Amino acid sequence: MAAGAIAWAGGQGVLAARIWAGTTALVLALLAIHILSSLRRGEFGLDLIAALAMGAALVFGENLAGAIVALMFTGGQALEAYAQRRAALEMSALLARVPRTAARYENGRLADVPLDALRPGDCLLVRRGEVVPVDGTLDSPLATLDQAALTGEPLPVRRAQGEAVMSGTTNAGNAFNLTAIHAAADSTYAGIVRLVEAAQRSKAPMVRLADRYALGFLVLTLAIAGAAWALSGDPVRLLAVLVIATPCPLILAVPVAIISGMSRCAGRGVLVKDGGALERLARLRTVLIDKTGTLTGGRPRLIAITAGTGFAPDDALRLAASLDQASAHVVASALVEAAGERGLALTSPSDINEEPGAGLTGRVGAHRVAVGGRGFVAAHLTGNGGNSETDGAAFPPGTVSVDVAVDGVLAGTLLLADAVREEAQAVLAALRDMGVTRLILATGDETARAQAIAAGLGFDAVLSNMTPQDKAAAVVAERANGPVMMIGDGVNDAPALAAADIGVAMGGGGSGGRSSAASSEAASVVILVDRLDRLIDAMAIARRSRAIAVQSVVAGIGLSTLGMVAAAFGLLAPVEGALLQELIDVAVILNALRALRAPPAGAARQGAARQGLRACPFRSARCCPAVGQR
Repeated sequence: MAAGAIAWAGGQGVLAARIWAGTTALVLALLAIHILSSLRRGEFGLDLIAALAMGAALVFGENLAGAIVALMFTGGQALEAYAQRRAALEMSALLARVPRTAARYENGRLADVPLDALRPGDCLLVRRGEVVPVDGTLDSPLATLDQAALTGEPLPVRRAQGEAVMSGTTNAGNAFNLTAIHAAADSTYAGIVRLVEAAQRSKAPMVRLADRYALGFLVLTLAIAGAAWALSGDPVRLLAVLVIATPCPLILAVPVAIISGMSRCAGRGVLVKDGGALERLARLRTVLIDKTGTLTGGRPRLIAITAGTGFAPDDALRLAASLDQASAHVVASALVEAAGERGLALTSPSDINEEPGAGLTGRVGAHRVAVGGRGFVAAHLTGNGGNSETDGAAFPPGTVSVDVAVDGVLAGTLLLADAVREEAQAVLAALRDMGVTRLILATGDETARAQAIAAGLGFDAVLSNMTPQDKAAAVVAERANGPVMMIGDGVNDAPALAAADIGVAMGGGGSGGRSSAASSEAASVVILVDRLDRLIDAMAIARRSRAIAVQSVVAGIGLSTLGMVAAAFGLLAPVEGALLQELIDVAVILNALRALRAPPAGAARQGAARQGLRACPFRSARCCPAVGQR
């Protein structure tokens, strides 16, 4: 365009026309190849209208008009491509590291080898903090594993020598030896990745917003252009109609509004990977929610204290938390956090000895303290030292108990559980207000735990003991009720995220910050902060952006139709039509840019704004059942 304008300004009109014609022909040729490929897949969109407009401009010698159409079309494509590249760049900083090598024993020495080189029977070393690269059996006395990303279980588990260890879990304790029982390609983690790929291939693509208007607009354009030529016998009127019919409102207005919405979402801490995802986010009917790291915080929290004889509950917590300052264990961190919330003053511990995954002992001030599992603490009790209230007690499903011994006496039992997020009740209510008709909890937890978590939250169904395959199948089955969203955060959720019409990954803090690369890769939306209510923000932005896009398209097509009618009656020449079309383009693009602004305050009452989610949930009648639980 610039080169042609320079040539035209220099009096080289023929050269300018050739530059513009060559540009148009090049874009048209590439577009024709793309259209043929799309038609073979049964897809139809606004590409065909743009090609028709460019072709007609070349045939009738309106080279500048053809170049303008080419510029507008490629400009719209570039805008969308830019948004997707930016999303990919932001994702690279988010995704966790996936193991690409493993430490294998070779002739008594360790060598880092690629995962593809591992074979069954290889002996490997898995260091603290590393992800287990292949399925295997434990070759060391004890291992402490964080399985949160793989199974959704927020608490570390212990494995003894000879027990199976799944690939994809993280070593949360000391380094251990592992004997591989599968090659990397045949291991659990690789199998889940294959499930993700299969789900993505099998999911039917959804029709984009602009494409839904394209066919009708094409038919209308051909009808008016054909009638103008047939009734007047003047091909110039046909050309004028086609120039005005250039679908710039479709080509540019929709991408501008959608990308503006994506930018607004990013400002709220929600990464939307592409425009299609933002469109689908506005039209959901069914939502499946994973439990750990999604509905719950993904990390244990103190829920009850049973004090031993002669001890106050806060005393037991203070002494346990003081000692646990020396441990990096997730339960220890939870106790320290609980003590901080209660304003308890902690003492620096000394003489510390920790048995990974079992417990630790040390001195807190003048007291000898032991904190850990019942068996570990029992070994540090003198005499009976028991507590009749907790001995042999059956704790609720999904909870873990931590015993505290002080100077050989049981000081108390601390009960921890993965608690429901504070904002969960309000988020579920907001989803209902925004048109979601089915809410389903889908979790790998056993039934009693799943039912306990779901109680009073208003779920339509609770699916427990779910494998990754089961979750993906549930998503497919729910499609009969309308577009489906899946919200999750672990590797086990990745196949369902990929199969859903819109997959949402908790990427900023799910499972206590252990969100998996697989789930973030499979999802089309990633919540970058550990706040589930940001999803409601994103849905409100998506609805507003889509509404603005539709307004721009309808207004643009309406004005273009009036212009086509005027051109058909000979009231507008092709050049005048091109100028009118540019004015229409500017108007609809400026309207589309309104999506960059914050939604009006009234959106809060429609379940869209965060101010409605900040309100105390007990003020709402639907939350009353939660009072008894708290």
